[in-house]
Amino acid sequence: MNIHEELILQDCPFCGGAGLLEEENGWCWYAICMDCGSQTAAFEFHTPEGRFEAAKKAAHLWNIGKVVRANPNE
Repeated sequence: MNIHEELILQDCPFCGGAGLLEEENGWCWYAICMDCGSQTAAFEFHTPEGRFEAAKKAAHLWNIGKVVRANPNE
């Protein structure tokens, strides 16, 4: 299963840029805007089964706009 094909990210809720689902060194997933750097919380996983669930949580938060903006005054 290719997680990037299974989970679709909407555009960034702040700037409209493209969202990217990132896996951090095999321990967590988060979503980040490729333009402004806004991102979701990181979701840890410890098992192969938990890997997909963590990615789903990050994608869900991104798609409902629960995103932290990196530089709110720019």
